[in-house]
Amino acid sequence: MSDTPDTPAPSDRLRVRDRIMQQMANPLRRKSKPTEWRMKGELFLNCSCEVFCPCVVSLGAHPPTEGHCHAWMAIAIDEGHFEGEPLDGLNIGLLVDIPGRMAEGNWKVAAYVDDRASQKAYNGLLKILSGAAGGTTGLFTMLVSEIIGAERERVEITREGNRRTIMVGRKIQGEIETLAGKSPDHPVMISNSKYWMGPDIIAARGIKSKLRDYGRVWDFSGKSAEICPIDWSGPGR
Repeated sequence: MSDTPDTPAPSDRLRVRDRIMQQMANPLRRKSKPTEWRMKGELFLNCSCEVFCPCVVSLGAHPPTEGHCHAWMAIAIDEGHFEGEPLDGLNIGLLVDIPGRMAEGNWKVAAYVDDRASQKAYNGLLKILSGAAGGTTGLFTMLVSEIIGAERERVEITREGNRRTIMVGRKIQGEIETLAGKSPDHPVMISNSKYWMGPDIIAARGIKSKLRDYGRVWDFSGKSAEICPIDWSGPGR
């Protein structure tokens, strides 16, 4: 028996990151392959802009209030599938680093996929989030220049009343709260927009919001936040 300790197997993080970096480092090399999929649920985020983020109304044409957009995003899938594989109940966290106007692209993104996902669901979600599956997120093939990482994680999302929280270990610890409107039963919101996430966006603010990963150390407490019902799908049949 050898005295040399066993070499640990490489993590999902390293394997997937290396594969994605090779295939998707340049958006011009990524092509959408329309696939049958759907994600219905809710997306919420907290970013580095002062309240309220100008990207929503300007559709990404207006510069972020700080000149760049740093953000975490949380996606709670209530119903969904990828080529018949159920996605119901799965959660996703995203790190998003945008150097200037959202519409100009050059996004850098890391994905934290629910560790309860099957292998097919996991692979499918990465295709959806990279834009490779086409459909609603197909524009990511042009906006995202680099996927800096993708890994399985325990992604905990809570949605209660006017608050939303996401926990991804010590990497993302976020909590946001909707902005109160004149009517206590109706938060401040923008409706009927052409925003890529969805037409109706609820305005919110970060309460406790920290991200630490991939060399980024961000704190969005008090900064702009959004909540958006989503119903995304791919065109494949």
